[in-house]
Amino acid sequence: MDMIKRIITKRSAKTGAPPGTLIHVGERKMENPRITVIDYNEKIFDEKQIEEVEECIPFKNRPTITWVNVDGLHDVSIIEKLGKCFNFHPLLLEDILSTEQRPKMADFGDYIFIIMKMLRYDASIDKIISEQVSVILGPSFVISFQEADNGDVFDLVRDRIRKGKGKIRKMGADYLAYTLMDAIVDQYFIIMEKVGEKFGGIEEDLVYNPTKERFRIAHELKRDVLLLRRYIWPLREVISGLERSESPLIKNPTKIYLRDVYEHAIQVIDTIEIFREMTASMLEVSLSSISNNMNEVMKVLTLIATIFMPLTFIAGVYGMNFRYMPELEMLWGYEMVWAIMISVVIIMLAYFRKRKWI
Repeated sequence: MDMIKRIITKRSAKTGAPPGTLIHVGERKMENPRITVIDYNEKIFDEKQIEEVEECIPFKNRPTITWVNVDGLHDVSIIEKLGKCFNFHPLLLEDILSTEQRPKMADFGDYIFIIMKMLRYDASIDKIISEQVSVILGPSFVISFQEADNGDVFDLVRDRIRKGKGKIRKMGADYLAYTLMDAIVDQYFIIMEKVGEKFGGIEEDLVYNPTKERFRIAHELKRDVLLLRRYIWPLREVISGLERSESPLIKNPTKIYLRDVYEHAIQVIDTIEIFREMTASMLEVSLSSISNNMNEVMKVLTLIATIFMPLTFIAGVYGMNFRYMPELEMLWGYEMVWAIMISVVIIMLAYFRKRKWI
């Protein structure tokens, strides 16, 4: 419910605004935005941090491949200036600034727009951190937008470009976009591993010894799995759309690699579905376990109450204050009453055991 409330609250900030209005919808995760540019081909490499958006203009029509990365989305003017420099559609810029977007892909002809969710596990708070990543693929450039600069999954990609490892310096901008998507999807496997470890630690305890704390952990797991499903499930449509795209921006050699990313995404989705079923089954079994424990308690209490019913009746009869009760004058009356009561208990216990109630 907190997640849904947060999403609705963020989206309500744009109520009444016309389409294409640039309003940052999300949290401010860093103080000052940062723009970095990596320009390369097979023989040359240049990397620098720029202060003004206008410094990106010379890279627009260069024969080299240019990767512009923007960290921080709260400064709307930067996104607006980049949009003007590269002639991006206003609705595209609007989606970049709305950080609760569903993963999707849109072909604008001269460029392709992709939205994905980058996930990280923060061990200090034992939570999964999500961040929206928007990628724009052009003829010779890739522009990526992130919410913050507190670490991403692209360091290996940067290292491959710097050192010229693999094919990345020999391929085009479409291959660079593929490597960014592949890095995000590979990170999902690490997240799946962390979630799997939580399942292994709580499943047996929740079944055999359910407590409030374990139920809380189970519900947090359920929330995490639903969140992962929301962020990752649409990804197969995104990658499949890129693979089937007839856009000249995506070359046939790159489509083979996109197919590999698609298969990885399907593996992650299958794992999420398994986790979702495990969560539902785990909570169902634990609730059944609690219900069974309660039934056992009620069974014991019922047996005790049943045993004491005839004893209470006998004690009640001889506890009446009538003056003339023949048994009250008997020499062994007290002992006889005790004998009868003990006999009743023994007979009832024997009957219960015969019926396998105890």
